[in-house]
Order: sequence, then C-alpha cells, then structure tokens
Amino acid sequence: MSAISIAMNRFGLGARGDEPAPIEPRRALLDQMARFDARPAVLAALPATPVIAAQIADYLETVRMAQRSQRAGRGDAPAMDAAGANPVREAQQFGRQQGRDYYMTAAGARAQLAVASETPFVERMVHFWSNHFAVSADKLTMIGLAGAFEFDAIRPHVLGRFRDMLHAIERHPAMLLYLDQAQSVGPGSMAGQIAARRGGPQRVGLNENLAREILELHTLGVRTGYTQADVTELARAMTGWSVAGMTRGPAARFAGLEGRPGSFVFAERIHEPGARTIMGKRYDQQGERQAAAVLDDLAVHPATARHIATKLARHFAGDTPPETLVTRLETAFLKSGGDLSTLYRVLIEAPEAWVAQPVKFRTPWEWSVAAMRALGTREIPGEAVLGLMNQLGQPVWRPGSPAGFDDVAASWAGPDAVMRRVEAAERMAARTRDTIDARARAAMLFPGALSATTEQAIARAESAAQGVALMLVAPEFMRR
Repeated sequence: MSAISIAMNRFGLGARGDEPAPIEPRRALLDQMARFDARPAVLAALPATPVIAAQIADYLETVRMAQRSQRAGRGDAPAMDAAGANPVREAQQFGRQQGRDYYMTAAGARAQLAVASETPFVERMVHFWSNHFAVSADKLTMIGLAGAFEFDAIRPHVLGRFRDMLHAIERHPAMLLYLDQAQSVGPGSMAGQIAARRGGPQRVGLNENLAREILELHTLGVRTGYTQADVTELARAMTGWSVAGMTRGPAARFAGLEGRPGSFVFAERIHEPGARTIMGKRYDQQGERQAAAVLDDLAVHPATARHIATKLARHFAGDTPPETLVTRLETAFLKSGGDLSTLYRVLIEAPEAWVAQPVKFRTPWEWSVAAMRALGTREIPGEAVLGLMNQLGQPVWRPGSPAGFDDVAASWAGPDAVMRRVEAAERMAARTRDTIDARARAAMLFPGALSATTEQAIARAESAAQGVALMLVAPEFMRR
C-alpha cells in the first residue's frame, strides 16, 4: 500500500470516485479533525431522544397495566388489561414501530454520513468508540435508542477528552436501560428499606451489570486488578443513576424518577448511602458525585490508558498490535489526561500504522461503506443498509453483547463470510449498469497500491459490471 492509499483506506473509510487523492496524506488526516461536524443536518432531522423515550415509556406503562390486571385475579388467562392490551402483542407492535420509525432511519443516516463524509478518519473514530461502548438493539427497549446513543454520546465527544465521553456514555438512557442500571436500587436506600419491610417477591435490588462493564470493558479492561468487591462497591455508588419518565405513578414520584422521558436523573431515594472503597481508594462523596468521582479516576487510570492504547493500536496497526505503538499511545493518554485528539495525532505520526503491507481485514461494515463510497452511491435507504449488514453478519448496532464486535480477521475472514461479500458485490455491480470503468476506478481507489494480478483480473472481466464486482472483492479491497 502507498501512503496515499493507507490514508484513504486504513485511516479513512475508503476513497470516493469523485475524491482527489491527498497530496500530503498525514496532513490531510490532521486537517479532518478541524472540519468534522458532530451534528450535521442529516442527524438534526432525526427524532430526538426524548421522543423515542416517550414511546418506550408508553409501552412500558401499557405492559405494566396488563400485568397488574393479570395479578389481580385473571389466573392463567392471557395477560390482558381492561382495554384488551396483551403484553405479547404490545411488544410486537412496539418493536415494529421503533424499528421502522427510529432504528431503520438512524441506520440509514449513519451509512449516509459515512459514505458522503469528507472527514472519514473522524467518522471511523465515531464507529470505533461506538463499538467500544457497545449497546445492542437486540433488547426491545433499545431498538430505537441505539442510533441516538451514538449520535448523542459519541459524536460530540469524539475529538474531546475520554473522561467527558465516559460521563456522557454512562448517563445516556441507552446505556442505563441496556445494562439495567435504571432499576438498580440500593438495599440500604430509603426505597430499598421500604421494599424489604413489605416483604413478598423481591422486585427491587442492586444490579451490577453496568458497574461490571465499566470496569471490564469501558475503562480498565479484563483482569487488571479489580475484584468482585470493587464491582459491587461501584454498583452501590451508581445506584440512583437512572432515566426520567420511564415509570409513572406514586412509585415514580416517590423515587424521584419523574421528568422529561429519556433524560438523566439522579434519584436520591434509591441511592445506597455511605462511603465506598474501590480499588483501595475511599469515596466519601454524597449522591451523584460519588460515582462521578469514581468515573473521573477510572478515566485517567494507567490500566485504562493501556486498555485504550491496545485497542487503538489493534485497529490501525494489526490484530497483534505492535508493543512500541501501544506504549506510545499509553504514554500519550496519561500525559494528556486522555485527550483523544492527542491519541489520534500519535496514530497519524506512528510508522507502525503506515507499513506497506495491509494489516487489517475489513469488517463487513467497513467493507460495505468502502464499496458504497467507491461506487458513488447517493441514495442509501435504511432498509437496504440493514438487509446488507444482516446478510454479511454484522447487523447495525446489534453486537449481541456489551463487548461489541470483534476487531480481528479471524471473526470476519471465513469462507462463508467472504462468499457473502462476493454475492453482495455482484448485486452492487449490477446496479451500476455498466457506467463504471473498473480499471480506472480501481487505480483511483488504490493509487500506487494495485497489484498486477488484480489489474489483470479486472481487465479480463467479461463485462463492466463483472469488472466492478471483481474490484470489490479484490485483496486490496478486502484489506486495509
């Protein structure tokens, strides 16, 4: 790969047919950071998070009413309230509406931004952090919020400090609902003590999901010195971090969970009182400030620096990241206090990220975006994006776990996965209607980096469309 090709493909999202090659590749990448638009018009036109959250709240209330009717004495009859609401039917209708109105639209907007972007390096970083702080639309209440999470909490902070992004992430309704933090109640809190006195089925209590993922995935990394006791203590500190407007009635008013649907709220009455000791440090802060202080420390912890440095180096310099690059990124993280723009500059200047040999196998998302950019795709319906990504095995915002999608070739380069790309490439090529000269386009997409074998294969294609398909599945296109 030439330096120009590396800038456009390894750092960027693939070259566009109408895009001039950068004369100074490194300078071009640095300049993108000054031009990035965190909230372009295509995102401003999408439904706001409170609108999406209000529909989630309405759905949850309908289900609660139906379940209350069932508990009131309907025995084994289908759960249905006086108005005939059935939780199963309501869930199906709710999922279809959220998927159609919000999830599909947001996925289309994400693809549109990536394909049309003039700052593709920064867009790549948005996708990187969205996968690092992963949520999954597989959960019913997350279908409509997954896109909003990336647009609200990732994009505005992608060039800022890791600490600020971390706080935005952990306060967003998507993360609080996805990992069940919204309903975590301290046993010693006012609400927890009342529930304990009432006895009966235990419906409230401490939830450790978010605390565990903050330590294991978001900051320190796996096996970095924290214990189960630290997880529990962080979970206690985070009680009260919740989402307004998701519950209604006397219980919500008592707990302090009223407000604009989807907005962050700290509910004092469900917060576990007392000091916390986490990784040997005592936190005496009260209320919301307690967990906030823990996050501040985690955001600049040496283990966090190492964890983030390793993932960034892996993303740009190979599945087995060079130790020299990891160390430089780690040092830059600690010296800058987690300034992300500083880390990006280290990457851009790192010789390990500019080796001529391709070092990464493109994920399905990366390959799809690169293909659409290469073909000059203009109209990108959300339904088509979702269908393509489902076919290729990387459904949008559905990684299946908080760990996100894998960032190594072994997860994406299997024979079946490659064959799916071949099939997708043939369909894409057919839609070009023989309007693209693949030989000229390939030379433009991979300046100074096209092998004689690929040039020969494209030249021998039986049709222009076949030449385009061969270009899209060539080794140069599969890797970066």
